[in-house]
Amino acid sequence: DKWKVTEDLIRLRAEHNDGELFSLEELSLHQLDIEKIEHIDRWCSKLVILYLQNNLIPRIENLGHLKRLQYLNLALNNIEVIENLEGCESLQKLDLMVNFVGHLSSVDSLRHNIHLRDLCLMGNPCSRFEGYRQYVVAALPQLQCLDGTEISRSERIQASHSLTEVRRRIQEEEKEYLKRRAEQKEAERSKGGEESGGLDGSWSTDINSLEEEKDQHLQEKLRSSDTAMERQEQEFWQKPCAFTPECRLEVHRHLQWKRKAKEKKIEKKEKCRALFGDNGQALNINEPNCILCSWLSSVLSCRHMDTSLIDADVQPTYVRVSVKGKIFQIVLPAEVKPDSSTAQRSQTTGHLLLTMPLVAVHGGSFLIKKIKKPKNRKNVPERLEVDPSKCSSIDFTNIISQQSSREGRRKTPPSSAASVSEEFEDDPDVPPLV
Repeated sequence: DKWKVTEDLIRLRAEHNDGELFSLEELSLHQLDIEKIEHIDRWCSKLVILYLQNNLIPRIENLGHLKRLQYLNLALNNIEVIENLEGCESLQKLDLMVNFVGHLSSVDSLRHNIHLRDLCLMGNPCSRFEGYRQYVVAALPQLQCLDGTEISRSERIQASHSLTEVRRRIQEEEKEYLKRRAEQKEAERSKGGEESGGLDGSWSTDINSLEEEKDQHLQEKLRSSDTAMERQEQEFWQKPCAFTPECRLEVHRHLQWKRKAKEKKIEKKEKCRALFGDNGQALNINEPNCILCSWLSSVLSCRHMDTSLIDADVQPTYVRVSVKGKIFQIVLPAEVKPDSSTAQRSQTTGHLLLTMPLVAVHGGSFLIKKIKKPKNRKNVPERLEVDPSKCSSIDFTNIISQQSSREGRRKTPPSSAASVSEEFEDDPDVPPLV
């Protein structure tokens, strides 16, 4: 789209100056498809360096209030005349490389820029004129460098002596060039009436008048097949064209519309129904209008459909089935095992059966498990039993066996009340043994 010089754009490009415009000294607005210079001299009056290269600017304007401007880069634009720079009193370097300057006599307007030291006009139609360098050197005595080459004193003296003859030749070539340009503009204007849209070769410079036709043409191209688009792309780049501002605009529009077509395709692919909610939870979706019989199996009434057009994806909490690109998705009430799930399709009815075994969850809020009960034990309560072989801790109850404890109790000495032998003498001075 066409970019305009706005306050928000300049503030964005002035991040190095905390977004302040009144004190901004350097501004870069290159490669933004700008088609008109505006507002810069009023908002950024203290600019010293201004980059405007690689845009679509057809005219130098609205820069007269930049009294401190020293370097202006306008390379790779659509400028045909050097003008409106008399107010840039501090201008030292001007870059107009690869533009469409054919009015070589318009360099005379730079005489007022007494501090201009470096000028670049390389790649312009005027640089092919016979005597081009001699004319510029003689017309701008303050210059020290032209097209990257320093101007010697002898070259300046020689150019001044032959200025009258060089000026005459330059005027003749300039007149011929302006005549060719008028013919080119007329031919391109008539061609623009016959052909609309950049993809077929419209070279009209009136961009605003072709906006509606451009959109219609873009929609037609989007509806065309990929083969036709490739053929038109090849024809466009193989078609010869002149080095004119209109041709550059045509190439720019072509690339712009091609980028839009690609974005349209991407948007069309990405434009699909949301499969998950904002919280990440899967949603129930039934685009192909499938019939669901239970949460363990889904029945799809697609009898005559090829199986390759059906794709099933089982996840632990949801299952998704794609039928010819249409999504059927359902949230499961319990977690299942995707690895153990199976999908079968009937050859007679075409129904798809999905079998998903449940997951046995231990330690959770529930236990989903299928248990086979013995047939001979009905209404008998089941008791929890511990297998001693699987017990890793010490069983303190088995340290002393019950039998040994009973024998120990039997071998206890008799009480004092029992009978005493005849040889026993009870000495009171001897302490008892127990």
